[in-house]
Amino acid sequence: MKKLFVLWACLGLAACGGNRYEYSRASFNGPIQCAPYARAHTGLKLRGDAATWWRQAAGRYARTQIPTPGSVLVFRATSRVPSGHVSIVRRQVGEHTILVDHANWEPGRIDHNVPVTDISAAHNWTMVRVWWAPIHKMGRRPYATYGFISRFGDGSS
Repeated sequence: MKKLFVLWACLGLAACGGNRYEYSRASFNGPIQCAPYARAHTGLKLRGDAATWWRQAAGRYARTQIPTPGSVLVFRATSRVPSGHVSIVRRQVGEHTILVDHANWEPGRIDHNVPVTDISAAHNWTMVRVWWAPIHKMGRRPYATYGFISRFGDGSS
């Protein structure tokens, strides 16, 4: 009984260790995912991890470095986003800023009109920062991307 109490106390203390803006990798694997959301809202017939969409799109869909409404921005897999990520472009609001809709950037949520800024040296959308709602400003971390996939166009890469 004493061991059970000690275990219970440790678990209680561990729950207090984080803050409300920290998420475990496991929290990103909930029922709302970016790839099924993007597929349902764009008509792209791509499956699997978001980071694989760029390769899968070759020869099937237009791949570009230019954002257009309805295109999908594909994030590379990293240690922070091991499956990659996809966001749907709503519109461009500045030379280096777009608004996107996406699911599960903030775990378990669907967000609309989220600012994403191109911070790549060549201004080709291969490195971005994404708005982070819990702090009400652009996130600190840069994220590598492949570019944009669109159902429209000639399918060239």
